[in-house]
Amino acid sequence: MFSRAFRVRSNTAIKGSDRRKLRTDVAAAFPNLSAEQLTEFIPNKEELNVIKIHSHKGEAVTVYMNSRNPILFEIEKALYPTVYTLWVYPDLLPAFSTWPPVLQKLAGGADLMLPGVVVPSSGFPQVERGTLCAVTLLGNRAPVAVAVATMSTGEMLAAGMKGKGFAVLHTYTDHLWEYGDKSSPPTLAPLVTDSAEKESAEDEEELEGKEPVISSSTDPLQHVDVGDLSLKERDSCAILMGKQELNETRAAETAEDANTEVQQEAEDSRTPQEQMDALFNQCFFHALKCKVKKSDLPLLTSTFLRSHMFSCCPAGQQLDIKKSSYKKFSKFLQCMQHQKILQVKELNKGVESIVEVDWKHPEVRAFAVPEGFSSASAAQDSKSEDREQVYHAPEIIPLYGVSTKMIPLFQESGHRKGSILSSSEVRNIIINYVKTNELVDETNKNFVKVNTILCDCLLDKSEQDEISNLKWDDLLSRCLERLQPLHQVTFFGQEPIVRKGNIEPIDITIAQRSSNKKVTIIKNLELYGLDPQCVANILQQKVQASATITPVPGTKDRVQVQIQGNQIHHLAKMLLEEYQLPRKYIQGLEKAPKLGRKK
Repeated sequence: MFSRAFRVRSNTAIKGSDRRKLRTDVAAAFPNLSAEQLTEFIPNKEELNVIKIHSHKGEAVTVYMNSRNPILFEIEKALYPTVYTLWVYPDLLPAFSTWPPVLQKLAGGADLMLPGVVVPSSGFPQVERGTLCAVTLLGNRAPVAVAVATMSTGEMLAAGMKGKGFAVLHTYTDHLWEYGDKSSPPTLAPLVTDSAEKESAEDEEELEGKEPVISSSTDPLQHVDVGDLSLKERDSCAILMGKQELNETRAAETAEDANTEVQQEAEDSRTPQEQMDALFNQCFFHALKCKVKKSDLPLLTSTFLRSHMFSCCPAGQQLDIKKSSYKKFSKFLQCMQHQKILQVKELNKGVESIVEVDWKHPEVRAFAVPEGFSSASAAQDSKSEDREQVYHAPEIIPLYGVSTKMIPLFQESGHRKGSILSSSEVRNIIINYVKTNELVDETNKNFVKVNTILCDCLLDKSEQDEISNLKWDDLLSRCLERLQPLHQVTFFGQEPIVRKGNIEPIDITIAQRSSNKKVTIIKNLELYGLDPQCVANILQQKVQASATITPVPGTKDRVQVQIQGNQIHHLAKMLLEEYQLPRKYIQGLEKAPKLGRKK
């Protein structure tokens, strides 16, 4: 969850009543904490802050932090300890061990698979599906990850220790850990199971002379609980045989895993990141060779990835730029541009397009289409995609940046110049500021008293001597007006992009040409992930009129769609109904011809 950077929404101090409520919630979530530990964990006087963040996937997370480190995080009203907390209270959660090399995978966002879990001689702790667990490294009891069990202990053993065992939420070295003092795990010796060994020795002494078969056995598994399975003297022979069968089965499965996994490693000893890089290269050259034609250029990079490269991905595999060394698709294309395979330009602000491809490049010519794909089928796929291209409208969120003038108003909530906030976050910060500074008008609660900071931040010079109170709506609207406008655009399957200013709407105009003929002109399609050439082709087929791509006057690299006649009715249907774009992002729909009876 925290393998990638998160965005801080707010940072406020926890006061008395909230602190008491948090202590109550912690006591309910972790009942094995003693009263002394609870007071030490959530102290009465030391600094405690609550931080609202958004993870890279957009999930809302609440983080509780002391003066140095995050100690808890909350998701959907469920509390989870951080590794910093678990280093102080290592026995707070049931723990499962793994090998040290696995930590790097977990920190990169991977979940913990059961083959990577070390089976201790004392057996696993008894957990149910959904139990919160700690993950430790072999030889050290200090937890390095917080995870949720996806199976019960019994189910893990019944599955032969295969499959996903734990969904990892937070790890040592992830971005939540980096928000603290970045200290390393302490070295805590594993708990010695002396009592279990003594009991086993006593059992052996008692059984000596009575049960020679068992007493002569040196297998330690006969004396321990695995998943809290009962061991009684009358069942000892059966249990021992079960243990031996389990060992044999596990060994056979290990050999089988070695046959498949190690054989795959022999065929491809590369890291998962290197394998993802290779998959991106394969799909890239496959798409260039079989999917893209010269007439498709300029081609939006988002369209190239979504419509061409994804369809070239082999069955059972999935392209994920985050798991590659490039991390962003734009960086991958930059690498290809350095090799002079293609040329990418920003035809519109923040929107990149492929404008040129060298199909004679040795890398392109040498690429062989993988088995299972054929040029003919690829060409057919390309045609069908042209006819039925799946378009996902981008998610557009207006954002606001803290400007220099507004710093005094936002610094109390922990924000600085350039901090990015949503409108609801701005609203909450302003409301908290007003209440904290007791600025609500006592005689009329619909008004807010203007103090020095509000006066300097929100009032013009001509108003400063005249206005002493503001209505709530006026206060909030003035605040939003004086913040720097930004917007976040998230295209399907891609990372969010934050741009300055408000997003320009799709602009539809009607122009008159010679002989009193009208043409419809559409601009800014690229900003919404729409390929102008594709839109022109679809419109041409729908209305049976000539459609062309022309440069936008006064610009170097921007293009517009021009189609004969007033086609706003068809455009409205396509953009609003088929592409599901909100009406507020389309300008010029009112210029549609009025439908009347033909005389």
